Amino acid sequence: MTVDLAEYNWQAHSVLVVDDEEGMRNFLERTLARRCGMVQSAADAEHAAALMARLHFDLLILDIALPGKSGIEWLHELREHGYMGDVILVTAFADMETAIDALRGGASDFILKPFRVDQILNSIKRCFERARLARENFVLRRELAGLAADPIGLVGHSPAMEQLRAMVRRIGQMPSTVLLLGESGTGKEVVARALHQTSPRAQRPFVPLNCAAIAAELIESELFGHVKGAFTGATESRNGLFYYAHGGTLFLDEISELPLALQTRLLRVLEERKLRPVGSEREVPVDVRIIAASNRNLAAEVKAGRFREDLYYRLAVVDLSLPPLRSRSEDIPDLMRHFMQQLAVQLGVAPLPLSHEVVSRLQAYAWPGNVRELRNYVERSMILGCFSNTPPGAPAAEVVPLPGELALSLAEVERRHIERVVGDCAGNKTEAARRLGVSRKTLERKFAEWAAAEADDVGRVDRRA
Repeated sequence: MTVDLAEYNWQAHSVLVVDDEEGMRNFLERTLARRCGMVQSAADAEHAAALMARLHFDLLILDIALPGKSGIEWLHELREHGYMGDVILVTAFADMETAIDALRGGASDFILKPFRVDQILNSIKRCFERARLARENFVLRRELAGLAADPIGLVGHSPAMEQLRAMVRRIGQMPSTVLLLGESGTGKEVVARALHQTSPRAQRPFVPLNCAAIAAELIESELFGHVKGAFTGATESRNGLFYYAHGGTLFLDEISELPLALQTRLLRVLEERKLRPVGSEREVPVDVRIIAASNRNLAAEVKAGRFREDLYYRLAVVDLSLPPLRSRSEDIPDLMRHFMQQLAVQLGVAPLPLSHEVVSRLQAYAWPGNVRELRNYVERSMILGCFSNTPPGAPAAEVVPLPGELALSLAEVERRHIERVVGDCAGNKTEAARRLGVSRKTLERKFAEWAAAEADDVGRVDRRA
């Protein structure tokens, strides 16, 4: 029987053969060396453990009858210490009890000696395919879980969007890291997905992570994974997002929220292309393109000592600034039609007619929540069956400024709008953040900045007095 290897990228995998028979080790090494990226061998568990301390292996082919520690005993230890790769057990002597013990220990397959070449190759192929499907299923579950916030593509034909499209087409083909900058709600994840889709990695996973949405003490494990017992509550080993993004793209949104210690670890991964799961002593090679995003001025964060300068320059090999919606208001009709087509399927209602009067009114609004706020407005309008005079939470004066407001700065308009929305929500900042299309943390930061500025003003007045 001939095994078709054409559809499997075996070169991306590494295999460790552990067998005390030299002839079997040589046979398997010769068979796999021309197919797999790396093949190593060992005669016993002790030598194999030394190899695994230095190298990462996706698959172990492990003989049960080893000198000293048996293959099954060592397999139990491997699983206890967090090895999550596939293990094929081979033996010349087996009974039902041995087979059950092997499966309980976490063996992926069980093969009797002597075996044919096609038997072992088919078993290896199944292991590699299972690992590939596990990665793809994980990514798919994450995408389905975030379906409501799924990207809509680069919609709009304003000069700013045409220029952005051209940059995406050019940069997408490059392997370099990319830093996306822009206000909340401008569509940074949309652009990140577009960069992924136009890259050679388009058929591999795109894994997004909002660094602001996860507790600081959990981000390290989320990114790099952990072994069993690495910390309180780590009852089993777990792969990190770098593992699931292997061969594809990892999108780190709100990267300015990463703690400084974790910024150091991320920099090392970017430079060495290796990572170490939490609690593990083994380094694992990774092949991931990083796209990062922030709504803060990272250069200013560096000067303030809140972001590592070396990491900033490592991320900003190419940087793209996304325009706010108020600077491309001519795209509002296209965006609204797109949202209505998308939401019509989800809500089970027909799109609403879009009049010139409605468009003109909305184009006069500042949209501090940007495209995300516009989408929320469209969804609310479709649920109610008509376009309201103003976006959610915004009084009519916010759409067409009153004469006394024409001289206000953009920052003052933003503050007034946010305070009005919070007032409309009876002080509920979580609900206000949802209406504005920003995170609760961003809203809290705004109020803290305003309070600090007012305290400075009071201090200056006191000093003058």
